[in-house]
Amino acid sequence: MKIAYLDCSMGISGDMTLGALIDAGVSVDAIREAIDSLGLEGVELKTQTVIKGGFRSTYVTVEHPEQHAHRHLGDIQQLIDGASALTDRQRALATRIFAAVANAEATVHGSTIDKVHFHEVGAIDSIVDIVGAAIGFDLLDADQIVSSPVPTGRGQIKIDHGICTVPAPGTAELLRGIPLKDVPVEAELTTPTGAAILKTMVDRFASLPELSIESIGYGAGTRDFPERANLLRIFVGNSIVSAESDFVTLLETNLDDVSSEIIGYTKKRLFEAGALDVFTTPIQMKKDRPGVILTVICKLPDAEAMQSIIFEESNTFGIRQHVVQRATRARQTTTVQTAWGDVTGKLGWRNGEPAVFTPEFEACATLAEKHSVPLREVYRAAESNFYQSIPASASIPHGTEQDHHGHDHGHDHSHDHSHDHGHDHDHSHDHSHDHHHG
Repeated sequence: MKIAYLDCSMGISGDMTLGALIDAGVSVDAIREAIDSLGLEGVELKTQTVIKGGFRSTYVTVEHPEQHAHRHLGDIQQLIDGASALTDRQRALATRIFAAVANAEATVHGSTIDKVHFHEVGAIDSIVDIVGAAIGFDLLDADQIVSSPVPTGRGQIKIDHGICTVPAPGTAELLRGIPLKDVPVEAELTTPTGAAILKTMVDRFASLPELSIESIGYGAGTRDFPERANLLRIFVGNSIVSAESDFVTLLETNLDDVSSEIIGYTKKRLFEAGALDVFTTPIQMKKDRPGVILTVICKLPDAEAMQSIIFEESNTFGIRQHVVQRATRARQTTTVQTAWGDVTGKLGWRNGEPAVFTPEFEACATLAEKHSVPLREVYRAAESNFYQSIPASASIPHGTEQDHHGHDHGHDHSHDHSHDHGHDHDHSHDHSHDHHHG
């Protein structure tokens, strides 16, 4: 599995991210071609090799005519949609990053995403940084993006709305759910663009994973700090941990005085929002009140959305959150023939172990109802026919198409008991801010 690891020891900004991606080997010509297709006249992306704190790195600048426009999300979306050299995936990534900024700004200003004015992040250099980062991550084609905890810096900065404390309100909103660390530097180390990139692109936050390094990229910020190299570092390599495992978020909350209908509706909403599994466990609470633990297993980036649903639909005052590693079977969808028709199901395997087949409930139930036969007979026939065609002792050979994480197939069946089928560029608003890498 290919992993990209962001070492944000001195924070992160759009220009630092773009510089690190290019330094790690992403084609700068491909990025320039796509940016040129945005139709921004007089804009040129330039790169140069610089020394920061004694270390060689790539420094990115955007040359452009003087501008005064404050853009809305719709204006930027129009630029992205009209860029002929962008792929659909690159457009989607760039749109998601800008949407994250719009949502954060709308929250802190009490507005809506359509009415929010992009100030620093609507500036040409920030547009280029975000679109360029989207292109860069797409071309890097990592299976998983991991980041270190992120320093925000200290002190105060001047933004369009006046002087405020680091992190600026929009940046702080973007950093919700992201682990922070303190670096004693009186400067804004993480900018809105950098925070939006983390919010959108990163799958999980952790220390450097076990991997075999293929390349390392260094992206330089503008400012220099005593005894600290103002760099963003990207490691790119292949995981040397078993591919038959992944990281997920586990959310738990104790509920009492909530009807079973409300819990059922909440579970339905959570599954529709992408939960991998949702289940309840009966417990005795304070004063011997009967209650349940509502547990949600979800992908790391989905945790915040899952928490919002739980708070909206229940009377809970708190949700416990853990990032856990789970062992998984690789899996793919397959079809088995029976006397009543085809049954789809999940084919699962681990290297060197026998394959297993689990028929889908809906497929079996449809045939059972249509042909007026017991559901258990359809299940047994599907399982029997599968193991006759592929002996249970056979393991799936290497190279078979597989979904190691199983995200597109729904629930984590380790809990079957409950499947009733959680301003860039500087804020001082002079460009030196974002490119101090902040």
